[in-house]
Amino acid sequence: MSKSSSKIGTIEWCDLTVSNAPQIKDFYSDVVGWQSTPESMGDYEDYSIILPESGDTVAGICHTRGSNSNLPAQWLMYVRVENVKTSAEKCIALGGEILDGPRVMCGNQFCVIKDPAGAVLALVSE
Repeated sequence: MSKSSSKIGTIEWCDLTVSNAPQIKDFYSDVVGWQSTPESMGDYEDYSIILPESGDTVAGICHTRGSNSNLPAQWLMYVRVENVKTSAEKCIALGGEILDGPRVMCGNQFCVIKDPAGAVLALVSE
C-alpha cells in the first residue's frame, strides 16, 4: 500500500482471508493465472499475489490466524481515509462495528469495520 500517492476514498489493496490459504492460493493460480510468493508471518506463511506478465503485486491471500483470526472468509478491500480513528468512531456512531483495530499495519493506521448491513471493509490512513 502506497502512502504518498494515495487519495481519500481510493481502494488500495485486497486481501483474501481463509483458513486454507495454500489451497486457495493454488485455486486462484489455476483459475485466474496469478503467481504468488510466500510472506513469512512467523510460524506460517501468507501469500502475495503477482500478475504474471508485469510482476506487479496486486493482492494477498492470508490465513485466518493471528490478527486475522476474527475476519470472515472474504475478499477484503482496503480504502484510504483521512483518519482511521475518526472513521472508526463514525462507523460506531452510525450503527457499524469495529472487527479489528485501529492499529498500525505496514506503517499505516488500519482497522476493519462492519457496516449495519454486515458488509466488511478495511480502512487505512497515515
